[in-house]
Amino acid sequence: MNGDKAMLATAYRYFLAVAEVGSIRGASDELNVAASAVNRQILQLEAALGIPLFERAGRGLRLSEAGRVLGSHLRRAVGDYQGVISELDALRGLQRGKVSLATVESVSVSLLPEILAAFWETLPGIEVSARIASSDAVTQLVRSREADLGFTFNPPSLDGLEVIYERAFTISALMSAGHPLAGRPSLSLDDCLAYPIALPARGLSLRTALEPALAAKAEAIRPRLESNSLRIMASLACHEACIAFQTVVGIERELAAEDLVALPLSDPEIEPDRLMVIHEARREPNLAVAGFIEFLVTRLNDRKLRTIWSKHAVCRRN
Repeated sequence: MNGDKAMLATAYRYFLAVAEVGSIRGASDELNVAASAVNRQILQLEAALGIPLFERAGRGLRLSEAGRVLGSHLRRAVGDYQGVISELDALRGLQRGKVSLATVESVSVSLLPEILAAFWETLPGIEVSARIASSDAVTQLVRSREADLGFTFNPPSLDGLEVIYERAFTISALMSAGHPLAGRPSLSLDDCLAYPIALPARGLSLRTALEPALAAKAEAIRPRLESNSLRIMASLACHEACIAFQTVVGIERELAAEDLVALPLSDPEIEPDRLMVIHEARREPNLAVAGFIEFLVTRLNDRKLRTIWSKHAVCRRN
């Protein structure tokens, strides 16, 4: 590599560090180099490209539009390079590799940890990174190649994405076993409104699915809580503080322990929440990612898991 290319590679590395932490000082600590060296590389890169890459935001730095474009391309390049390294490692018989995941909160509670624990029994050398994000953010992380795979519900768009696995879940009302409504086979939203309720925050796929039924009863709805955390709402339901609404994904343990009851909502306006595992359609998975996909789909189709899900809510597989 000649001197110019080496200098450019260093500048790109420093640029990505600053973009990640949002400050020269933070990047300096991450890279273990002097802040002045980081700043000099950024200035030289901006001079070479002829356009500012950052905007000042208080004491920190925020990516400019040009910086966002450059960052997106560099992260893709880094991801592709790491994929090549993983494949070469596999060919050398080292059984090493990396898989990056983005997932919504509910999948991260018990489903994903159980899948990963079983996966590492077979391939213990595979490193996995997992980021918790909203449904919309998961799709963006996969599109930008910051994540190899995404676990999401009801993505607004599947442009450029391929669905590896899909399952539709009925949205249920969650409550303690001692709640007055707990003995019924199903409930309507009107049934629930006679008691304190917790609603998922706007922007969550669950709220979007509930919205058609909520809109018709807007004046009667006074939620005790609105939250973007499904764990908080499920815990409050366990404590008999309110009725919460979600699918059975993420509350499998509470249902098995009978700390919670999940009763399907019968309102025809409420569509099922669709769990999807996605990846970028044009991206060829490296050997580590391909191995994880194969294991994942087999695990998700396991009869034991399907039985657990189906026992507590009406689920269907497309």
